Amino acid sequence: MDKITGKNSNRKFKLGMHSYTLHLSGYGESWGFQGEGKTYAFEKAGSLIDLMDLAKKEHIEVLHITLVDLDNDTSPEHLAMVKKEAEKRGLDLELNISFDAPSDPRVNSTIEESLEIAHAMGAKLVKYSTDIRHSRPFTHACMSPEAMEQMSRVVMEFQKNIPTIEKYGLKIAIENHCDLFADEVVWMVKKLNHPQIGACCDTINSLILGEGIAECVKKMAPYCYCVHFCDNKIFADPDGTHSLGCAIGDGDVDVVEIMKILRAEAPEELDTIDLEIELPLSGYSLEEGRQKELEGMRKSIKFMREVLKLSLIHISEPTRRS
Repeated sequence: MDKITGKNSNRKFKLGMHSYTLHLSGYGESWGFQGEGKTYAFEKAGSLIDLMDLAKKEHIEVLHITLVDLDNDTSPEHLAMVKKEAEKRGLDLELNISFDAPSDPRVNSTIEESLEIAHAMGAKLVKYSTDIRHSRPFTHACMSPEAMEQMSRVVMEFQKNIPTIEKYGLKIAIENHCDLFADEVVWMVKKLNHPQIGACCDTINSLILGEGIAECVKKMAPYCYCVHFCDNKIFADPDGTHSLGCAIGDGDVDVVEIMKILRAEAPEELDTIDLEIELPLSGYSLEEGRQKELEGMRKSIKFMREVLKLSLIHISEPTRRS
């Protein structure tokens, strides 16, 4: 991988983290079990306050969290406490919402409800997974009639809630969450045609629909208000082709090139890059997996700061005694 060069190569971003990075520890959501036709939730290894303390310690500037991290407690008292605790630690918050998550319904909400939650907890941005269903085979299902019908309903629902979005000054980001092609996300954003509504590009989700990573990022970058920054190892064995999450910089995604595209093409509304890693569960015990998550998180933070030049926080080197 080359160094960061090119247009806007010195552009600065806050360093954020999606709580799903620690999904084996019960944060974010428990995703991927829909193929088994059931829901499943990893037991939580800590509280949201613990996660905030960890973020502060690791020099994370933005936490991208879900309703699971809020323990689905959306009472005014609890949300006010969350806002206060985040402000105390100098953390910005983003809220991650799904409409109809296939394996963890705890993350689901409506647009109307989620806007109120986000405002009460002091979030700056709300990211939405629309959970559009494409008919199979889906490699050529982009903009299919079935998908367009669902997307049109989602667009109309957002339109109804624009007055609230404007009142609270929230940024909105629609994600390619394993269910939308890049062209479909861009179509929705263009139809909504509002300065507070953009896209969320997950740099690995396109693979689920057979879409190329570089092509997806190039299409979505000009509309991005949010980024889930991922890296995966992609390989084949006798059981087929696999994509497994790993620390940023360890995989087969050219993350330096991805950042070049984002620095050059993303609008000024994109001010944060959210780290997200998804380590596999198999191959070790749950406790070992949780430790590997932390190691992967720290390795990713180091890479994103030192190689990708992310974060607005300056970390002073310890003074050496002579």
